[in-house]
Amino acid sequence: MKRRKVSNMLGLAVLATLCERPMHPYEIATLLRERGKEGDLKIKWGSLYTVVGNLEKHGFIEAVENVRDGARPERTVYRITGAGQAELEDWVAELLGVPDREPTRFHAGLSVMLALGPDVVDQQLKHRVGELERMIDGRVEALAKTQTEVPRLVLVESEYQLAMWRAEAEWVRGLRDEMATGALRGVEEWRRYRETGELPNMAALVENEGE
Repeated sequence: MKRRKVSNMLGLAVLATLCERPMHPYEIATLLRERGKEGDLKIKWGSLYTVVGNLEKHGFIEAVENVRDGARPERTVYRITGAGQAELEDWVAELLGVPDREPTRFHAGLSVMLALGPDVVDQQLKHRVGELERMIDGRVEALAKTQTEVPRLVLVESEYQLAMWRAEAEWVRGLRDEMATGALRGVEEWRRYRETGELPNMAALVENEGE
């Protein structure tokens, strides 16, 4: 498999935007902001011109003209090249078709949550649900506004993010409920371990799961 020359998400955003028409970097940034892409692609605007320069260096975009708007500095307009179009299509196909196997920070936290006591974990999970609910409300509000300006076709990633946040919030609520009601076996042993340092018998807990 070839090694991708550009793996920065801002590079992806620049290539995708230039598919529409030639633009200068400031225009690209303006359009991405208007469409709410900066949250979805984790864009770091400070590196925009560096990324544009790298894309040009690798032949994925090329300068076509310099323009001046009034007293503003001259700006270089870029367009995507054939190589850039091929790279973009290959990259997007990979992003859509290949599941991301990288564990999230939350995944990592769950894997070592026994380092905290069950009551502390419950409080942190409660806090997480509250944060997720605020994020959901904010995204719903932003989508409602953006949908009046751009078609749903270019907002499906925001709908996906909403679905993921809602699913996560529901799962965390369920985990908290299982911990509180005893449906999740081993919580008391976990609590005792935190209080006494006595490791629970994991084999016995597994054997009792089916009871």
